[in-house]
Amino acid sequence: MEEIDEKLLDILKILAPGTILRDGLENILRAQTGGLIIVSDKKEVLELVNDGFKIGASVTPARLYELAKMDGAIVLDQEAENILFANAQLIPDPTVGSSETGTRHKTAERVARQTGELVIAISQRRSIITIYKKDSKHILEDIRVVLVKANQAIQTLDKYRSVFDQALTNLSALEFEDLVTVSDVVTVIQRTEMVLKIQREIEKYISELGSEGRLIKMQLEELVSNVKEEGLLLIEDYISEELEEDLTHPEAVLESLTDWSSDEILTLNTISKALGYSGSVNAFDESVSPRGYRILKKIPRLPMPVIENLVDEFKDLQAIIRASADELDDVDGIGEVRAQAIKDGLRRLRDQVLLDRHI
Repeated sequence: MEEIDEKLLDILKILAPGTILRDGLENILRAQTGGLIIVSDKKEVLELVNDGFKIGASVTPARLYELAKMDGAIVLDQEAENILFANAQLIPDPTVGSSETGTRHKTAERVARQTGELVIAISQRRSIITIYKKDSKHILEDIRVVLVKANQAIQTLDKYRSVFDQALTNLSALEFEDLVTVSDVVTVIQRTEMVLKIQREIEKYISELGSEGRLIKMQLEELVSNVKEEGLLLIEDYISEELEEDLTHPEAVLESLTDWSSDEILTLNTISKALGYSGSVNAFDESVSPRGYRILKKIPRLPMPVIENLVDEFKDLQAIIRASADELDDVDGIGEVRAQAIKDGLRRLRDQVLLDRHI
């Protein structure tokens, strides 16, 4: 899957179906006139503008369509709300490299690379819209094609979510039985990151679909519910204390996994190393115990500060499970009623995950 650039997502949102700018681009595309549009009023862009007409009017689809009938570029302000110039001749630095062959697209790529600003090229012959930003290039696909891809990705995500849920249930059962190994942990983290990777791909499609992506967005929100939170708590449960202090924050570890390729995510030893364990095959069979953050978070009305106090006091989940109600009561923030609620909650969770594992 294509890696998602956050800046590209922002660009796709202002070019999404239903926006004024996208409607104007679609009008130009259907008329097969072609066009070149720069979205920036910065000094370095305006210095490249030679001749043309000053417009000074707000952007509308009809105005973009009419102005694109003329040769030259259309220059919009930074917010893509006003038209500054039309029929402008752009003179970028000829030493700036370009992989394009056509004059319009070559100019667009050079201007984008030279200024770092957004440039849009509408091809008259190929009927496609290409956007350039710095060294990045992206072709806006037909909405119907994007919808098909988004629906396929949703179906894939649905399958991955099922696999993730089953792996998480198995891990929870092993945690209550005190039989967890490094292999069990890194497998669930792998499943977590694979779900999040597909989520980021679908978010790109949603940005590109604009108003057409509402149903896809609703499905996505349902399918990824609590996945990231479970992953962060899982990392907090098992991350090695030997890691450097600035790397032990769960967000930092999960963020480091985000930058990996799909092949790296599929390799369990790389995830094992990210948690601070050895990446050797023998290390996968090493027994580990959770601190208890993830399981305790499932007990209703148990705030995180109290969970942290429990972990600080007992160090791991098994010690918390074995603790009596009186011992739990001694922990700061836990009274007699809450201590019994924790005991009952852990018992119900254990019975539920052991049952779910065999369904």
